[in-house]
Amino acid sequence: MTIHEVLQKYWGYSSFRPLQEDVINSVLEGRDTLTLMPTGGGKSICFQVPTLARPGICLVISPLIALMKDQVENLKAKGIKATAIFSGMGKREIDIALDNCIYGDVKFLYISPERLQNELVQERIKHMNISLFAIDEAHCISQWGYDFRPSYLKVKVLRSLHPEVPILALTATAVARVATDIQEKLEFDLQRSQVLKKSFFRENLAYMVLFEENKMQRLLRISKRTPGSGIVYVRSRRETKEIARFLIMNNIKGDYYHAGLTSLERSQKQDAWMKNKTDVIVATNAFGMGIDKPDVRWVVHLDIPEHLEAYFQEAGRAGRDGNKAYAVLLYNEADRLKLKSSFEQSFPSVQEIAQIYFQLGNYYQLAYGAGEGVVFDFNLGDFCRRFSLNVTKTIASLKFLEKDGWITVSENVFLPSRISFEIDATELYRFQVEHVNMDALIKVILRAYGPAFDHFVDIHEGDLARKLNTHPKHIVSLLQQMHDMNVLSYLKQKDNPQLQFLRPRSDTGHLEIDRHYIRERKLVAESQLHAIFNYLDDGQCRSRKLLAYFGEDAEADCLICDVCLLKNKGKRLEEVEANIYIELTHLLATSPLTLDELVAGIESGNEKIKLDFIRKLIDSGKIKMNNGKYYQKQ
Repeated sequence: MTIHEVLQKYWGYSSFRPLQEDVINSVLEGRDTLTLMPTGGGKSICFQVPTLARPGICLVISPLIALMKDQVENLKAKGIKATAIFSGMGKREIDIALDNCIYGDVKFLYISPERLQNELVQERIKHMNISLFAIDEAHCISQWGYDFRPSYLKVKVLRSLHPEVPILALTATAVARVATDIQEKLEFDLQRSQVLKKSFFRENLAYMVLFEENKMQRLLRISKRTPGSGIVYVRSRRETKEIARFLIMNNIKGDYYHAGLTSLERSQKQDAWMKNKTDVIVATNAFGMGIDKPDVRWVVHLDIPEHLEAYFQEAGRAGRDGNKAYAVLLYNEADRLKLKSSFEQSFPSVQEIAQIYFQLGNYYQLAYGAGEGVVFDFNLGDFCRRFSLNVTKTIASLKFLEKDGWITVSENVFLPSRISFEIDATELYRFQVEHVNMDALIKVILRAYGPAFDHFVDIHEGDLARKLNTHPKHIVSLLQQMHDMNVLSYLKQKDNPQLQFLRPRSDTGHLEIDRHYIRERKLVAESQLHAIFNYLDDGQCRSRKLLAYFGEDAEADCLICDVCLLKNKGKRLEEVEANIYIELTHLLATSPLTLDELVAGIESGNEKIKLDFIRKLIDSGKIKMNNGKYYQKQ
């Protein structure tokens, strides 16, 4: 099939989005290609279409297990064979998946960078008919980027496994320095490589940055005045629940989302929002990756993001359908101080990192010299409570320990129970005859899930128990017995992050920590902090500022951000204040009002201008206060 026939058959589109066809043709010509495409630009199409248009497998590197699982399920729903290998899977399960890629008709293999470091996995990849390597979230390979992952540095091993196979690196956010670093780290053939970039300019997205003391009232006004789906981003899990409750109490269909929820809860909440049963989702940054909802009308940040890369991705989830949408960042002076404090806590001392490592060993009761390769379920909250640790410093310490090769920590992801029969159909029948107590269960499994002889299938112990009118614990017991008898492989459900010790436990005196790397990361983070603070300042078109940060020159102002709107109305500050004074006079004509009521009732100007002008009027004596309410002097 041609690439257009593939697009029509599997996605139902007759034409590609901007840049997609250029990227596809580039990799089909065998070129190493770096693609810079904003959130919602359709990056996955760029490697999925060319893979389906020719023989061979596409090996996709992705750091996000949840995103891998979603893409595999989406491909399977289209009738395309795909599989994934990531943390939490058993050795036998991985072995079967790799065999299917070598001998079967699998078209897409998704693999985490950590799994790629396994020599056995590398050896099996050598025997696959690979047509393309796709490196998703490619900025993770650069230590100058905002989300550096040490495991990504090993991705270049793919070049030695299949030297002639082109590499497609994809990212939504990369400044010039990071883009260069990506190409160097992946050993691009610079004679034949290409960098293809879609403009980051979003003509339909209005960026608003508002100084706001009463964020909740402002959020309420945005929710009520801007119909359609919305996302509210906050820093803490606690805030997601509190703000969702506030919205619901004010008759807005809201819900909350964070990584601490079970996978079933996350799936249900996300599904309700996608189907517009919920209007507003209040979430941490765990929400949004891989979600393609075109009709999001607004995204509000109630906290200052750590860097512009994250802000651009999260804000970019609004208005993907091309219609007018808003990205609103609400902040006050306390937020600046909190972000500075968070920055400092993100760079613990070498002694503090060593102490975290020591406490990890105690937490899992590992003896010195033991633990290499051992994987544990990891509960960050419980670990921090046990040793009275600061969460931000602990997370940072784990990342530095990961970079130096002491541990790896995977994201939490739901893996249902899985089984695969280890004997053939004839032997299984003989086993059923000899073990009558297990016969009924085996028959139900075969009817419900099919013959799982050369692959693992997901099972649900509760469903099996209902069909056999017994207790789930009894089902678990029978499955475990068959596992112990080598009749089947039984992998129990998981829903926790995984922590693996990569080396034997060391004493703190022999713990090697790269101090130079920590200093470099701090310099990068410091420049990102300055950039986000610069973005908050008024004076220049918001869109221009964002584009400049990503190395793109805007031909003109966007005309729709808060700065442009103020400028293009031709109003100087005095004119805005004059309008505020007229509105304020009308508001106070009938009865005194609280400060919140005053600010909410004034349409002209932003929050900061309103508050500053009201203070002027108070200082000049034109407005007086009595019992917490303001009135105009007659």
